Amino acid sequence: MKKTHFNPFRVLVILLLTIFAIFFCLPFFWMLATSLRSPLVSFRLPPAIIPTAFDISNYKLLFEKVRYLAFFQNSVYVSVMTTVFQVLVCTMAAYAFSRLNFPGKNMIFILFLTAMMIPAQVTTIPRFIFMSKLRLINTHMALILPALYSALGIFLLRQHMLTIPKSYDEAAYMDGAGKIWTFAMIIVPMSKPSIVVIAVMTFINTWNDFFNPLIYINSRAKMTIPLGITQITGSFNSGNQGAVIAAIMLSLIPPLLFYILGQRWLMKGISIGGIKG
Repeated sequence: MKKTHFNPFRVLVILLLTIFAIFFCLPFFWMLATSLRSPLVSFRLPPAIIPTAFDISNYKLLFEKVRYLAFFQNSVYVSVMTTVFQVLVCTMAAYAFSRLNFPGKNMIFILFLTAMMIPAQVTTIPRFIFMSKLRLINTHMALILPALYSALGIFLLRQHMLTIPKSYDEAAYMDGAGKIWTFAMIIVPMSKPSIVVIAVMTFINTWNDFFNPLIYINSRAKMTIPLGITQITGSFNSGNQGAVIAAIMLSLIPPLLFYILGQRWLMKGISIGGIKG
């Protein structure tokens, strides 16, 4: 029977990580506890981390006084549509840059990379004018269309696809497969870790986006959750911050679930994406 040796350094690392994890989770415990308390006792000092009562009235107010369900549905629609189409576009572009040969390929890819150096706020006014010309202001398409392209997504997927031996492509071609079949049945399944990374990053960034909905959406019925929470704050004249925190707690559920489902692919995809240049 193999003996296990006591490693004090490993114990110290586990202890420090445990303390850090508890410290990191304290604000979330406080938010959960506050959302389950009445407004009169929500902000007493010292703050209570453990719920002292399980009052769901704050959650009821969200659906009685504001259209929180509509905000939630809008966020789901915009986030899912953006994620699906961005992954599709980035995957096809990465395949072209990594497996196909065409004039100016390297120069075009460099131009794609330079887009990563430009802050999104710089292009806000041109994008707004463009969307207004297309009559897409105050529509969800104004949020989805500009997000179909991601320079970072194309870069990560291209780096991953470069690590896939081209012998797979050659074997597929010998069997009579075309480029589309090779892309869909060989390259995409083998690029799953990086695709999941892009999907998780896109979904979370879109779900938490406040700036773009603030610019393009002016109708309350089409607001997403980050913008809708500002409306919730103004809807409760009594200053019920517990209801606002309840709205934030509900908004954490979809990105948390999305992250949990894809977390085992995240580190693998990021590490593979940086292997080959």
